[in-house]
Amino acid sequence: MSAGSEVWGAAAATGVGSMPGEDAREAARTVTGTLEAFPFLPELPARGPGADMTGRTVGLLAELYAHLEPSGWRIGDRPGRDTRRARSWMSEDLDALEEFTQGDGTARRALKVSAVGPWTLAATLERRNGEAVLGDAGACRDVTASLTEGLRAHLADVRRRVPGSRPVLQLDEPMLTAALLGRVPTASGYRTHAAVDRAVAEGALREVTAACGAEDVPVVVHSCAPRPPFALLRRAGVRGVSFDASLITEREDDAIGEAVEGGTVLFAGVVPGSGPPEGGLSDPAGSVSGVRSLWRRLGLSPALLAESVVVTPACGMAGASPVYARQALAHCVRAARSLADDPE
Repeated sequence: MSAGSEVWGAAAATGVGSMPGEDAREAARTVTGTLEAFPFLPELPARGPGADMTGRTVGLLAELYAHLEPSGWRIGDRPGRDTRRARSWMSEDLDALEEFTQGDGTARRALKVSAVGPWTLAATLERRNGEAVLGDAGACRDVTASLTEGLRAHLADVRRRVPGSRPVLQLDEPMLTAALLGRVPTASGYRTHAAVDRAVAEGALREVTAACGAEDVPVVVHSCAPRPPFALLRRAGVRGVSFDASLITEREDDAIGEAVEGGTVLFAGVVPGSGPPEGGLSDPAGSVSGVRSLWRRLGLSPALLAESVVVTPACGMAGASPVYARQALAHCVRAARSLADDPE
């Protein structure tokens, strides 16, 4: 059995994170009702500052605070109204999740929560001088330590609110590849930050995964950017890699094959994150045909397919209509089931 499948089960499907609208209760109702085996804590960025990806994670940091500037989130000396707003949104989201998971068997299933990973946070969070944390090695270490401690407290809160659930942590790292390649621009836009040493990047991710592993929480890294660093993530102890399947090329075959053989689970984003307002998704088996083709190219056993792949949308669905978002999640469930029913 692949690492992680003992937590979320075979033929699993889940979402990425963001959902449309501003109603936390409706989002929680949709997610828990559609993804019965592997729900997630929805994010609603349409609510505004503090509900955005970086702001949401800023609210989780331990003994490190930030406020919102026109250019983005910037480290400050004390928690202000922006941090309080972010924490309030998170509390509201957890309240809604708690309401819709009471007495519904959640104790027997995985529950995914998300936060920005250390390198995307370093690329999007500014130091006091307006430059990204990414440009200061000491600041990067401080942010990683604060994030790690904050996530441990957050996961404990999730367990308290949803007793018996099995939390899974997703680290959103859309900027990781750019950071490794030295493609993150400076504040002026005329230069880029130096490439992050791969050993340093791996070490920071390992710090987070090790802390979560000590709490028996699997870590999944999500990136909807091209060329996710599968080998680096596997070495860092990540249990799953979440990606937009449409961006994967045959150049990644060897890295993906080694990851799967090493026990890494693929969270394959095969369903578009947005579409016609009325939905229109109708071919679950067709949605995962590319996954089957990948499996054949890699020469992997079809019997491992349902255990080694979790089906998801390609990315978050904040820009989708509510109808499409509901249909997309249900479509993921059916597509995952088709991998189990017909792995060939």
